[in-house]
Amino acid sequence: MKNERQEKILELITKFEIETQDEMINMLRADGYNVTQATISRDMRDLKLTKMLTSRGTYKYTVNHARSHMNNVKFNNAVVDSILSVDYACNNIVLKTYPGLAQAVGSGVDALNIQEILGCVGGDDTIIVVTRDAESAKEISEKIKELMKTF
Repeated sequence: MKNERQEKILELITKFEIETQDEMINMLRADGYNVTQATISRDMRDLKLTKMLTSRGTYKYTVNHARSHMNNVKFNNAVVDSILSVDYACNNIVLKTYPGLAQAVGSGVDALNIQEILGCVGGDDTIIVVTRDAESAKEISEKIKELMKTF
């Protein structure tokens, strides 16, 4: 139940600009979740949600980008150096690697524990990374490209 509720919270903050815990509680209750403020507070802390300023000058809950772990030790220069190209379409990222290295790079991506990544499928020299949505695919692929330039 906790995992389902937290997944729902993540879904809601990507679809809506939720400014307060009360708004979150009301949206969750509308979806059939019987929650208290204390539960939501714990869930938000567990998910490491933060508030960010919107273009309208209000605040909204968002996933703390620092928790994306793109600079994680497990995603080191050896893994990044194994990636030849990065591209995305819809909610999929395609990583091309040197022959035989796709599984290792896929394991490195999995080890990042990025909430927006649903999973990876690796062959010999290609990995498909499935993300929650197209925007996540774009952001993650851009971060990987940045890492490729820095290592």
